[in-house]
Amino acid sequence: MAVSDLAHVSNPGSNPGSGLSARGSHIDIARVVLLALVAALLLLPLLAGGFLLYSLSLCFANALAVLSVSMLVRYGGEVSIGHSFFVALGAYTVAIVEHRLNLSIAVSLPLAAVLGAGAGFAFAFPSRRLSGIYLAVATMALALALPELLIGFETSTGGFEGLYIARDLIPGVSKPLQRYYVALAVLAVICLALAHFRRSAQGLALLMAQAQPRAAEAMGITRSWARVSIFTLSAALASAAGALSGFASSTVSPNSFTFFSGVFLLVGSVVSLNGLSLPAALAGGAFITLVPTYLAQMGDWVPILYGVALVVVTLSANSGHVRCLLSRRRTR
Repeated sequence: MAVSDLAHVSNPGSNPGSGLSARGSHIDIARVVLLALVAALLLLPLLAGGFLLYSLSLCFANALAVLSVSMLVRYGGEVSIGHSFFVALGAYTVAIVEHRLNLSIAVSLPLAAVLGAGAGFAFAFPSRRLSGIYLAVATMALALALPELLIGFETSTGGFEGLYIARDLIPGVSKPLQRYYVALAVLAVICLALAHFRRSAQGLALLMAQAQPRAAEAMGITRSWARVSIFTLSAALASAAGALSGFASSTVSPNSFTFFSGVFLLVGSVVSLNGLSLPAALAGGAFITLVPTYLAQMGDWVPILYGVALVVVTLSANSGHVRCLLSRRRTR
């Protein structure tokens, strides 16, 4: 994936003549579809009920968390099972800032992102020479230790019961609408920022460090530096997702951040094909949020049906037709 991204950034006008006009028409169609999706999401609260708005708010937050894992895969070529640690850091930041300082998410959201970046750097720097399964196991340690840490620091985290988040961003505005539009707005802004980041010199440097490490080192870009940088950015996004998740659910507790939470984020990244666009993030977020919610009425069949759905999506995503389509889109 990174190789095609690198080719896209380094040679954006490689197809002359009719290829250029075909490319422009495809881009226009993609933009129209994206704008239609955004318009539908903006108007949906006019028709949806409270439970659907609540579910979609969590979906948007989880979509951002999935995006953070996908960013690590696309730019770093690595897999993390422990991103639930950074999601929990963001969620508890919102809750603790409200309880201790009586400040809203307008302050705690950027603070969560900064703390997430700091925690990501603190983990990534000593682990910068780890890769593959070794880095995945190292991140798994974060996920396994997380519930005990949350319970152990009971005076700050509320222990088993957790903490409630009641402060609104805009007093007087409906809570469901606030949670829905805040999560959607942050997700859309970050997807737009990532689209620009992909075309930036910094994004190109990270892609080059993964796809062509020897060429990158010749230009002074080491792969270990790239790993630390992308893990730091990924952790910041995960913490921002946690802040939105806590704000959307109005509560945080250790039960929400188990080992399997990190696994589900990785599942969402697979379902989204490690995409960094808004539709891809929504697909991953919906799969780990809405599918289990609406399968809950199936009782004991939920794990089986969820597993079958995951296998079908994974096999479909790796089919030749889908890969060919994605390859054409990434080389435009």
